[in-house]
Amino acid sequence: MRILVLGATGYLGGHVVDRLRVLPGTRLLVGGRSPDADVTVDLARGGPRDLAEALAAAAPAVVVNCAGATGGDAVTLAEVNARGPAALCAALRAAAPAARLVHLGSAAEYGPGTPGLRVTESDPTSPAAPYGATKLAGTVAVTASGLDAVVLRVGNPVGPGAPSTGLPGRVAALLADAGRDPDATLRLGDLSAHRDFVDVRDVARAAELAATAVGPLPPILDVGGGEAIPVRELVRRLATAAGFRGRIAEAGGGGSARSARVSWQCSDITAARDALGWRPSHSLDASLTALWAAVGARSARPEGVPAP
Repeated sequence: MRILVLGATGYLGGHVVDRLRVLPGTRLLVGGRSPDADVTVDLARGGPRDLAEALAAAAPAVVVNCAGATGGDAVTLAEVNARGPAALCAALRAAAPAARLVHLGSAAEYGPGTPGLRVTESDPTSPAAPYGATKLAGTVAVTASGLDAVVLRVGNPVGPGAPSTGLPGRVAALLADAGRDPDATLRLGDLSAHRDFVDVRDVARAAELAATAVGPLPPILDVGGGEAIPVRELVRRLATAAGFRGRIAEAGGGGSARSARVSWQCSDITAARDALGWRPSHSLDASLTALWAAVGARSARPEGVPAP
């Protein structure tokens, strides 16, 4: 089976590639703008005709779209998160209408949740910022495409390789800079929100299961931890994993602009369990330990020495 992964150089995409690369009977193809890509595609700017030609040549049985932007202005977010999936669907209809599309969406599409409740795939969507709105537009393009397609609405991914553009990765970088200095102070914004964290390796496993499942799947599946964790608690646990002995100073403001208006986010993952046999296998502590181990490994390498 030929599986094409788009956005393979990103955080989620890299883990999806690692998961699919060892899948028996699979030929993995990587698509992107890089000259090293197996399939040259640019979802944000390429026309459907060019995309269709590239897809026809690749002849994938499955396309896993991990491409997405979490930051930037509204135009950039719209190009990558909304136009990209729409162009991909148009190209697939023309070149590979029988291929399955697994698209990674975001729990930010739901917008603010109700404290104490888990959101389900059938609940209304009301994104609070351009990121969630553009991801929702991408989801609509996929679910209305008429293709054999499923959107995995991913919670807040955490684990090894987490980028500094997200809170876990940013806090890990700050902890690495602080070291074990007992006089160090970690200055952060408001940490009162609750988030549904899911290990990035569990997200990759959900993508694998969706790519290889026999028969049609529901149009949308929530992929999260199924539990709302105080962000303050995540920071505390990560500091413990890092052996941080200083002080954590929390102040109002300074948090992520795209999540500032969402104080509670938690997903009901029952449908993913029923459709895919999937459930998280990594605890939050295991995710944070792996995140910190990866940060420590990078910090320990001499300058100029690449990762193995």
